[in-house]
Amino acid sequence: MKKLVAILLTLALVLSAAVVAVAQTPKAYRVGIIQMADNGAFTDMREGYIARMRELGFGEDRMTFDYQNAQGDMTNLASICQKMIEAGMDYVVAIATPPAQAFLNMGSDIPMFFISVSNPVGAGILTDMAKPDKNATGASNAIPVEEMFKLSDQLTPGVQTYGLIYCTSEVNSVTTIDKAKAYMDANGLRYVEAVVTNSGEVQQAAQSLVGRCDAMFIPNDSVVQTGLSTVAEVARDAKIPVYGSSAVMVASGAFATISISDTEIGRIVADMSGQYLAGAAIADIPAVVVSDFTMVINQTTAQAIGVTIADDVLAKAVVLE
Repeated sequence: MKKLVAILLTLALVLSAAVVAVAQTPKAYRVGIIQMADNGAFTDMREGYIARMRELGFGEDRMTFDYQNAQGDMTNLASICQKMIEAGMDYVVAIATPPAQAFLNMGSDIPMFFISVSNPVGAGILTDMAKPDKNATGASNAIPVEEMFKLSDQLTPGVQTYGLIYCTSEVNSVTTIDKAKAYMDANGLRYVEAVVTNSGEVQQAAQSLVGRCDAMFIPNDSVVQTGLSTVAEVARDAKIPVYGSSAVMVASGAFATISISDTEIGRIVADMSGQYLAGAAIADIPAVVVSDFTMVINQTTAQAIGVTIADDVLAKAVVLE
């Protein structure tokens, strides 16, 4: 009898130790990252997000990332979202407006964090930035349209007509373009438009604006951004300054921008994810509009289009060669 009791006590101790060990082992998370297309801005956002999560203590043993790129194809995007749901991800990170909308429209109960959605309310991703109500929150990179035109006045004074290239199916682009048009209407400026439906139309759109505008403005548009280098080439040959909406656009050949750091917006959303993993409800993590802007100038492009920039202006900017 004593021997039986001793065996039972030993088993109880072993089971107790196993329970404690399991309780003390941190949960490992699987996170889906959905990217609309290949471009440097989205890559910087993704890498900024992952790097910050690692800094927060979610190393490879605690968090794995399933990164999927739709390559600009909406059918691929829908398939990716469905696979993320079927895989039972702990949460999903959507980079840009189309992936955020596509995932939300699936009706899943998996939480979503969005990066780089200019108009989350207009896109239907939430109805209240301060109190997210659709199991989704994140960071908006609304473009400072007024500041962009002030930058143009400073760097290339005398511009009267702007060429606008954008994709009408991207809510973020349309929102930014509408703001730009309103500003130009109120300030006696003119504009001509060239709309596209896919990246293959971007070069032709840029060419159609040559001779019709003094400068071009490109909103935060994933379709156009994919073909930005072709826009920059067309504009460079015609000596037309291109004002983009991100530092990556400037690195791809656009002339200048007022923009946020793409890496930083990824890090901001990682901090929001950290709050969720620490126990905060999505509804209690307000969506934010990132507003820490920096002037970025491509000096090589400036020289190619014949624009001289004052030294005091260059001293305040991030200058790319």
